[in-house]
Amino acid sequence: CLVCGDRSSGVHYGVLACEGCKGFFRRALQDIGDPTRKKCYYNRNCDINTVTRNRCQYCRLKKCLALGMAR
Repeated sequence: CLVCGDRSSGVHYGVLACEGCKGFFRRALQDIGDPTRKKCYYNRNCDINTVTRNRCQYCRLKKCLALGMAR
């Protein structure tokens, strides 16, 4: 997975991603109308990997978008 480094299950939303990041991005698309829903409490520069991917939704979504994930 290009987002978190876990084993990829294929190309999802245009990016090689695992099931976890695929589901996260799908749910994030539903919430995208409310930008206050996701906040980073660190420095908007969190390391996203298999261990830390659930700690900061803001930075995980930012990384998904930076890699080119789209509907």
